[in-house]
Amino acid sequence: MESLDNVTAARKLLERHGEVSHAYISAEISASWSRCLEMGLDPMRPPKLRRMESTTWRETKEQHEKVSRIARREIETLHGQIAGSNFLIAFAGPDGTVLDALVDGSFRRPAQDRALGPGTCWSEMMRGTNALGLTAALRRPAVVHGWEHFFHGDGDLTCVAAPVWGPDGALAGVMDASSSCSTRQMHTRALLSMAATQVENALFRDAHHNRLLLAFHGREEFLYTSGAGLLSLGADGQLLGASPQAQLMLHDLPLSPGATFASIFEGRFGEIVAGRASGETFRLCDRSHSGFFAAIVARPAASPPRTPSARLAAPPPPAYVAEDPAVARALSLAAAAARRHLPILIGGETGTGKEDLARSAHRASQRAGRFVPVNCAALPGELVEAELFGYAEGAFTGARRGGAAGLAVEADGGTLFLDEIGDMDQRAQAALLRLLDDWVVRPVGGGTGRQVNVLLIAATNVDLEAAVAAGRFRADLLHRLAVVPVRLPRLAERRDFEAVAIAVAAKIDPQLRLTAPALALLAQQGWGGNIRELRNVLTRASLEGPKLLEPAQLRPFLPGRPASQALGQAACRLDEQMAHAINVTRGQCNGSISETARRLGISRNRVYRALRNSNQGTLHG
Repeated sequence: MESLDNVTAARKLLERHGEVSHAYISAEISASWSRCLEMGLDPMRPPKLRRMESTTWRETKEQHEKVSRIARREIETLHGQIAGSNFLIAFAGPDGTVLDALVDGSFRRPAQDRALGPGTCWSEMMRGTNALGLTAALRRPAVVHGWEHFFHGDGDLTCVAAPVWGPDGALAGVMDASSSCSTRQMHTRALLSMAATQVENALFRDAHHNRLLLAFHGREEFLYTSGAGLLSLGADGQLLGASPQAQLMLHDLPLSPGATFASIFEGRFGEIVAGRASGETFRLCDRSHSGFFAAIVARPAASPPRTPSARLAAPPPPAYVAEDPAVARALSLAAAAARRHLPILIGGETGTGKEDLARSAHRASQRAGRFVPVNCAALPGELVEAELFGYAEGAFTGARRGGAAGLAVEADGGTLFLDEIGDMDQRAQAALLRLLDDWVVRPVGGGTGRQVNVLLIAATNVDLEAAVAAGRFRADLLHRLAVVPVRLPRLAERRDFEAVAIAVAAKIDPQLRLTAPALALLAQQGWGGNIRELRNVLTRASLEGPKLLEPAQLRPFLPGRPASQALGQAACRLDEQMAHAINVTRGQCNGSISETARRLGISRNRVYRALRNSNQGTLHG
């Protein structure tokens, strides 16, 4: 959330000149404002909201009846948790149409005035920048506070939203909490995310009723909470489905339907799972060497536990590929630092394999404790400190009875991996700095500190030095984290692409193979998403059945090919022609930006961009 002064300055530019400043507000909000302008929305004149006609509304409700019914329970629970704080809790469909809502306190009138209720659409296209519409558009949680809303009349609102994913991986809906700015609560975002996860788990259980369901979590006390992952397994251990939480915890392992238990976890299904009683807690270790607590939470109604015939376990995952000189150096430095218990900072773009490198360093350290990964970007800022260092009972709204030890304690004797460290909020940064000073974990809300022995590895895809210069990251913390900095190159820059592709395919399915022409085709791609994008392409291609992948099986799943030089030259000519037209038309309109945009049928933003480029010598005529 940006400072009030910055947002105020950004609004002046938006409302007076129709210009979006990327310097004053976050990239997410500025991009949304730009989209709103491109769609022809005026920040001072929102379109009139109307509820759906009765026939359309009835059809919409019937289409989403199941998820709305499940979400209703969570709306009521969430409403009870924050009752008295003047909130509206809503559940919307994937397109942003509100399907159900509960309003509390004095917020009823603002909700009525804005038609913020069932039957209205709060998509970005209809209601500009707002958390519900932003989540529906971007498929990720969003917070929009005050003047970050696109329309002037929504400047007194705070909105928080979280996506709800269906068992098929598609967006099933959006949970939203809206209030006036003066009554917002710090922990609403965390409570809303928990409610969304509860809906996801209920949808998953419904889709996989009468099947064996396995729950797992890194912490035993969370095994029967919404944070646990759920796997649906067939009689012989074949994977039938994985809940969103399970996919998050096992993101680097083969989770497509039909994958075997042994390709995900170490050991045989019959020996580890099938013969156990429901509710019995046991330990699991996945193929990336992360440990979990697990329990069977549901079984087929008429299917007693049985032990299937023994099958060979899948071979262990391939070793970390490091035939590229830059990757080999990073691997060597990280391993040496881990053996000497020195903090490591891994840099690199998203999807370059930073967590894999961290796990490799953990193995090199030969530490007896666990590898505990933490995605700092996935945790609400106000809860990062509590998750890392634990909390005392009653430390905050929603804190469980008895408190919690925290992930740093869980990593005692092992490795704590802090991914996306650049997204950690300032308060948590200060607490982490204190930990690095004396390695004493201090729970939020008080309690006795505990000394821990932890190897700390952090990773980031942002320039932390630039973040320090911008005041978003502490310089003293950066110096403590970057004792041994290493960086992973982009996949397209690596000299060992073929070895990486072969290793990724083997991790998806030990029998999956790539022909030489297929490897050559893959090597030609840009891979903006790096190894993660490559894994996704190979996973989708492998679903078609063949174990030997040819170019024909890969092409339908490849990203768009780079434009040819001729196309690039044509695009440049078009840009020059448009720039010239904008320059000429603006002169005819006596410098009026709005009239220039109207005559050419383009947005004011595009006119401003052309004028800025003109100052750099790229606008001709």
